[in-house]
Amino acid sequence: MTDRLTCDLTELPSGEECFHISLHAPRANSLVPAFLTDLHHAFDHLEKSGASKSLITSGRNFSSGGDVAGFYGAAHQDRAEAYARDVVPQLQDLVLRMIEAPVLIASAVRGAATGGSAGLVFASDLVTAAPDAFVQPYYGIMGYAPDGGWTATLPELIGLGPARGWLIANSRQKAPDLLQMGLAQAVSGEPEAQALQLLENVETGTTLASKRLLWTADRVARVRAALSAETEAFVQLIGRPEVLARMNDFLNPTGTE
Repeated sequence: MTDRLTCDLTELPSGEECFHISLHAPRANSLVPAFLTDLHHAFDHLEKSGASKSLITSGRNFSSGGDVAGFYGAAHQDRAEAYARDVVPQLQDLVLRMIEAPVLIASAVRGAATGGSAGLVFASDLVTAAPDAFVQPYYGIMGYAPDGGWTATLPELIGLGPARGWLIANSRQKAPDLLQMGLAQAVSGEPEAQALQLLENVETGTTLASKRLLWTADRVARVRAALSAETEAFVQLIGRPEVLARMNDFLNPTGTE
């Protein structure tokens, strides 16, 4: 589809169609505006395909989250808030699309799924994790506000207390942890093959009915409002001098600009 991702319609062994989205964007699928736009176009194609099952895969890393260099460069041009509004709402809308889509979405996670990209994992219906997979917020390191659903979808999935502790402590949850929390359904050295097997094994009508019943209109409305609040909090923090200093320290460990 683009040099950042490709899409194709394949068949599961049963003959049922599965829409495959393969991520291969620069800097470990960093969530820059163009890549997020590509993801939305991929979901446009998914909706038009008529497939009831979909698989998202990646290379060595699922996604490194927001592009710190992009935010840093925008901040130096006094465009930090504008750049954030090019990025965060696209991500939030993608999370909502995944939750509301009448499609069973599986994600095969390798390596890092950090920052806002974790929201794509949280919004997936099925997740398989490679042994090296991990999810970590990193917001406290950069001084950013959470986005992607860390305060919107994650508490719905694992509860307020565990979500709060994970986010504030900036802990790294590895594949076995994700499995224990119910955020992954399997750990495998071949997460893509395992995800396809899970998609093959589940009954489509039952799983889509379950998805509709779990993501009720009231629950989706709460998530939508919380995602909007995340966006505004992110925009408010991104231009602050202390955030710029943290980004500089992250990008220039020697302390030089």
